[in-house]
Amino acid sequence: MSDTFDEERLFEAALIHLLTKNGWADQVLHYPTEEDLIRNWADILFRSNRGIDELNDVPLSDGEMAQVLEQVRLLSSPLQLNGFINGGSVTIIRDNKEDALHYGSPVSLYLFDKRAVSGGPSVYQIAEQPMFKSKNAMFHDRRGDFMLLINGIPVIHVELKKTGIPLSQAYNQIDLYNHEHVFTGIFSLIQFFVAMTPSDMVYFANPGDGEKLNKDYFFHWEDFNNEIQGDWKYIARHFLNIPMAHQMVGSYTVADHSDGILKVMRSYQYFASSAISDKVAQNDWMTGTQRGGYIWHTTGSGKTMTSFKSAELISQSDDADKVIFLVDRIELASQSYREYSGFAGEGLDVQQTDDTADLLEKLLSDDAKDQLIITSIQKMSRVKAGETNVTKSLLAGLEEKRIVFIVDEAHRSTFGDMLLNIKHSFPRALFFGFTGTPIQLENQKKMNTNTTATVFGDELHRYSLADGIRDKNVLGFDPYMVKTYRDLDLRRSVALDKAKAKTEAEAMKDKEKKKVYLACMQLPMAGDWDEQGKYHKGIEDYLPEKQYDCEQHRRQVISDVKDNWLRLSDNGKFHAIFAASSIPEAIAYYGWFKHEMADLHVTAIFDPTLDLDVDEFNEKEDAIVEIMEDYNALFGQNFTMKSYGRFKKDVMQRLAHKEPYQHIDDDPSKQLNLVIVVNQLLTGYDSKWLNTLYLDKLLEYENVIQAFSRTNRLFGPDKPFGTIHYYRRPYTMKRNVERAVKLYSGDKVFGLFVDRLGQNVKRMNEIFSAISDIFAAAGIHDFQKLPEDIRERGKFASLFNQLKSYLEAARIQGFRWENRQYPLYDRTISGEKPYVSLSFDQLTYMALLARYKELALGGTSTGGTDLPYDINTTLIEQDTGMIDADYMNSRFEKYMKQLGQPEVTPEQLADTLNQLHKSFAYLSQEEQKAASLFLNDVSRGAVTLSPDKTFRDYITDYRKKLRQNSIYAAAHLAGIRRDKLEEMMNLGLTEETINEFGRLDTLLKDADLDRVKEYMEKVEGKKLPLFKVRIKLRRMMTDFIIHHEIKVDDKVQETEDILHYLGLPPAK
Repeated sequence: MSDTFDEERLFEAALIHLLTKNGWADQVLHYPTEEDLIRNWADILFRSNRGIDELNDVPLSDGEMAQVLEQVRLLSSPLQLNGFINGGSVTIIRDNKEDALHYGSPVSLYLFDKRAVSGGPSVYQIAEQPMFKSKNAMFHDRRGDFMLLINGIPVIHVELKKTGIPLSQAYNQIDLYNHEHVFTGIFSLIQFFVAMTPSDMVYFANPGDGEKLNKDYFFHWEDFNNEIQGDWKYIARHFLNIPMAHQMVGSYTVADHSDGILKVMRSYQYFASSAISDKVAQNDWMTGTQRGGYIWHTTGSGKTMTSFKSAELISQSDDADKVIFLVDRIELASQSYREYSGFAGEGLDVQQTDDTADLLEKLLSDDAKDQLIITSIQKMSRVKAGETNVTKSLLAGLEEKRIVFIVDEAHRSTFGDMLLNIKHSFPRALFFGFTGTPIQLENQKKMNTNTTATVFGDELHRYSLADGIRDKNVLGFDPYMVKTYRDLDLRRSVALDKAKAKTEAEAMKDKEKKKVYLACMQLPMAGDWDEQGKYHKGIEDYLPEKQYDCEQHRRQVISDVKDNWLRLSDNGKFHAIFAASSIPEAIAYYGWFKHEMADLHVTAIFDPTLDLDVDEFNEKEDAIVEIMEDYNALFGQNFTMKSYGRFKKDVMQRLAHKEPYQHIDDDPSKQLNLVIVVNQLLTGYDSKWLNTLYLDKLLEYENVIQAFSRTNRLFGPDKPFGTIHYYRRPYTMKRNVERAVKLYSGDKVFGLFVDRLGQNVKRMNEIFSAISDIFAAAGIHDFQKLPEDIRERGKFASLFNQLKSYLEAARIQGFRWENRQYPLYDRTISGEKPYVSLSFDQLTYMALLARYKELALGGTSTGGTDLPYDINTTLIEQDTGMIDADYMNSRFEKYMKQLGQPEVTPEQLADTLNQLHKSFAYLSQEEQKAASLFLNDVSRGAVTLSPDKTFRDYITDYRKKLRQNSIYAAAHLAGIRRDKLEEMMNLGLTEETINEFGRLDTLLKDADLDRVKEYMEKVEGKKLPLFKVRIKLRRMMTDFIIHHEIKVDDKVQETEDILHYLGLPPAK
């Protein structure tokens, strides 16, 4: 149980104190400005570089420090500045004449050393409440909670919230500061941010000045067993402590040059990388122990980055002579090279190999640039005695080298003789495997091969599919079994075949045939194993392949893709893979898609060299030519059979929106919609733009998880899960899916499969009912305003976040507001299909969204007081107006027509007016009041209606009048200048900023205290001393300027009542 802090300053003080006990200096920098921090950095640079070859004991001049800051400014992006920090040094031209030795010459200054942890020249400081000067006259000066400085460089910024304030308020504050360009200058050096409450924490890499934060890349810190740790003391002792904070900045941030983004590693990536580097550091190379261990990290969790970091740590530690990243396919070597090179940037050389001879040359090289090599298992397996140019003496020389192999997709690469050849050629090498689907006893029997543990050794770290989905590091799955034949038809066909009868009538007449026929009709659709491991066939086991390799089946498959395409692809935003069971079938499907869905951009890739008979090979070659010609025409390319490898690479890059196609997001003409494959892309391929897999082939165990995981990369709220439709032998495939999930979920199946549409609608109803109860308990009808109780508001915020999440998932699954009923389950035992009915409509939802938006008023999104509820800023940005305005205008038009119709009864008119008032719910409180006043004027005949104006237009007009009236009343009551009051109300001020530059003091300087005193005493019914009147007036005007309400003694004062008291007419 975390400690409770009622005040943020107490939490801040306690956390800083604990950090000083965990490696950070006791001398805290209090309230430093940017100038203070620059001077502090200059002092540390001087102390760290006093030697005769550096600063020669002569401090940095202002001009020399300006040179350092100019280099920071020119680099600007977090990615480049990560290289600046980890580059270790900065060069200046000395302009301080006191250093006669170096005057006018370049001098290299030590900045930071990732290896100098907790010792040497490293200096660890805390800057409490750093001051951020506004970069724009429209914004306010800001003040952070605290920063962590290493060697004077601000590398970590922390924002805190007290107990009871949701974590979102802390990271929203960072988002606000970043939007206001606070983190520039020396503050642009920040590598990652931390948002904390006493019981929760997330951290995330600096996205860059002004960039929007992406919550998909907010990470909790977890322990080795993947249990989330949020308690502030744990975070202080195990994450923000020294040496950990130093290591996170120096070793566990990754500057990804492929997409220009600075990334920070998740906790499970840290534990895996450090486990491998520790194992290498402790290895006795003379023993010949080859089994280093393996990492089980679920597909989509960033294994490539983890393996790169492992390789980098080993390379930079001098614990090994060579690190070889081994992949099982040549095209994956190219992909891995691009990714590794992107991670490495200029700080680390990554070598690719053209052929075995090139590989040999790099293996024998002692050049540091040849230390990290990426190659394929095929090339590596040919480095053995007897191969061309491979002699025993050469192998003996290689045997002396300390070589580490990191094997990607270890569930595949370990099989066959190739890895055995490599192990034999390098008997003292150390092997590590990375896989999301390790071979275990269950599928080892099926595959007749070794388990991953047998080949690589102990499991060093596990992060299962269930862990990834729980942490929202990967998405869950929404798989659908799509039947292209009726169960009854398939049962009957199999039963008649086994009974050797042509018709059911014939089978039922003969005693023996009837027995066989009825027995077959009782078989399950899919076979399964009994407790003794014996397999019992099901109906689908008796079906021949031609049952699915035919026009009837394909037509149903294409129909399903066609019916669901726009919805699942989000109108073409996302892309899909279609996996066929063979190359001939992939070719056939290509023709079907060209004909039936001609508007789609479709292509196909498969192995062009796979052995087939002559006729099939000719057909395949003709098909490849057709596919490439279509692709060339579609995208202006010129690929041929000779350049098939480049064609495949182009398809993969285009499908992933990777270079050179990283900017095609808004250009559908350059995008691929669907790629047809057989085995290609179903493992080891990453694209966040893939959200659907259409599967017309049977898969088992690791191949199920690998294929499904092509759809589970994070994207944002538009992609809450990956969708899979499978068609071939659907009951057998469903069984295979269940067995695979059980094997690879780490015994934590919950959450892997998302709820179905009916279940999501049911949950929406339950949440709506809970929200309705909150408003009903507060005596609020039709959700026309928020409850007053802050706890009720907090509960509403939490429930509405859940409602929106379920609604987004349901929308992708086929939810539409105009449809009221949805199937809850497929069928009950009795054969009935139960339905669930949606209990609210779109207008009601929009009203709730409007109330949700109001929660943010006065919150951190405007820089004011923290709100004790969780606000999703994405929801706040949504536009609720158009649909509701149209509906409200239609209700008003109906009401106006009925006003002039004598046959309309008072009851009918009252009902229409009630409908109109209900339509107000999505309006703000101020707008609702304006609408009611307008309707009162209409009913009294006090307004002349214009045919050019809508009801919404009149609300806007009346709202302006109300606003002017309230300003008029407040100014006269307080005896202050109306124009100055209005000017302050237009500045968007908060509690923190209302008296900046003494503006509130100036406004109230000449207030009529006697008039205010008289009015307040009338309202409160008691005498008030003048000093209390001054305090209350200040509070009253603060509330009015920020919230547009005049309050006395916490009671809202109506504008009309104030004007009546003052004897004034309404404002003109």
